[in-house]
Amino acid sequence: MGLIDSIVAAFSPEAAYRREAYRQAYEALKNYDAGNYDRPNQNWRVGNQSAELTDRYSRDEVKARARDLERNSDIMNSVVGAFKRNVVGSGFSIQAKTEEPELNKEIERAWKRWCKKRNCDVTGTQSLNQIIRMAVERKKIDGGILFVKRYTSDGFIPFKLQMIEVDELDGSTTNPKKAGNKVVGGIEYNSFNRPVGYFIKQYDIDGYGMREPVYVEEKDVIFYFTKKRPTQLREMSDMAATIPRVRDVNEFMMAVSVKERIEACLSVFIKRGVPQMGIGRQNGSTTAGDKVSYDGKLLSPGMIKELNVGDEIQVVNPAGQGADATSFTKLQQRLIGAGQGISYEATSRDMSEANYSSARQGMIEDDLTYGEEKELLMEVLDEIYETFVISAVLSGAVSIPRFWEEKERYLAHDWTQEPRPWIDPQKESNANKTALQTGQKTFKQIAAESGRDWRDQVDDIAEVCEYAKEKGIDIESYIFGVKDKEETDGRENEE
Repeated sequence: MGLIDSIVAAFSPEAAYRREAYRQAYEALKNYDAGNYDRPNQNWRVGNQSAELTDRYSRDEVKARARDLERNSDIMNSVVGAFKRNVVGSGFSIQAKTEEPELNKEIERAWKRWCKKRNCDVTGTQSLNQIIRMAVERKKIDGGILFVKRYTSDGFIPFKLQMIEVDELDGSTTNPKKAGNKVVGGIEYNSFNRPVGYFIKQYDIDGYGMREPVYVEEKDVIFYFTKKRPTQLREMSDMAATIPRVRDVNEFMMAVSVKERIEACLSVFIKRGVPQMGIGRQNGSTTAGDKVSYDGKLLSPGMIKELNVGDEIQVVNPAGQGADATSFTKLQQRLIGAGQGISYEATSRDMSEANYSSARQGMIEDDLTYGEEKELLMEVLDEIYETFVISAVLSGAVSIPRFWEEKERYLAHDWTQEPRPWIDPQKESNANKTALQTGQKTFKQIAAESGRDWRDQVDDIAEVCEYAKEKGIDIESYIFGVKDKEETDGRENEE
């Protein structure tokens, strides 16, 4: 019974009884253990708020801590690196699908040229693949990044990208450009909470001085971040739930490292002999002559030194190992990886406990996680590609006479990505062969999984076979496992 209940009971026991009865009835209505406030949950007090209100007061602190770990934690970088390698890897290649082969090749050549750093980046320092790698990294650490379309007079076509960090959204601006809209976190929203514009801070080149923010319309900005709740307006670091555990492992490993360094040192203590009683200045002396001082002395191999009479050496060499650190860090790294949706092997690069089946299963599960990131990234790349094609047509870099009448057809495209190396090439090849022969996959699907255009692959095979035939080599029997067609036809006729 609390203090208030005790006071009430002193004046009115009946009222106190009713309070206790109502309290017990209220607790009985909480049918979920996770919803009551008994002893295990008595300090777990939480509340429900909108996503923006929940995130607003922690966003910058979480981001700053994530960046600190990015600079100083190998485990943080192992997680971020796994995403960067598997989501982007060596980059993406475009396959134009206009139904006009020659036009497809022209667009693809123009795209390849534009993707170079001097043509796609306003700063001229990053190619498109390097930009999207950085975007994936900043999304994991900062929570998001902004792609701003800039239309310039230089470059291959008058269209480039400017990358803006989320820090540059001017959260101090409160006045919208249009009446009836609202500004939250540097972004202007309409009545449906749809972004209509962004207020971007303007810094001097030294990063200290600041000018009036620039307003950029939503059509020229791609905000790359993950939205987890309908009321979420801005980004939150993807690593937010994992940051405390990463820091705990960092602190633990630092303590273990210091402990092991200390234990690796041989410590020597000089035990002084009991001084003999004397008179005057001879008090405390045990021998004639100068007394040996040990100040500044170090141990060295083969060293021979004399001690004072009565002094002894005590060696301190404490036993201790960091063996327990291995199991602890493995467990923590498994939890860190699981919290980000990827396996322990993907973050630690430790394959000592994996076999083919477990590695394959882990890769399948990891791919599902990376697939979500790729889906979001593909939407960004789709918009960049469509803006590129429109800019190329307007500037005359690519000629498409009926583009505006059939824009959707001329904007059709696919993305391909270099495949990762196989765990067991023979098993994977046999699996593809079986899937092809049983109709579970088509040649087109298998080619796409290997990062190739199936038409190009067929053309390459035909070119190789034709050249081999000119040289008198029956290469088809080696490639496809079939005998020479004339020989086969001859045997069938004999039969």
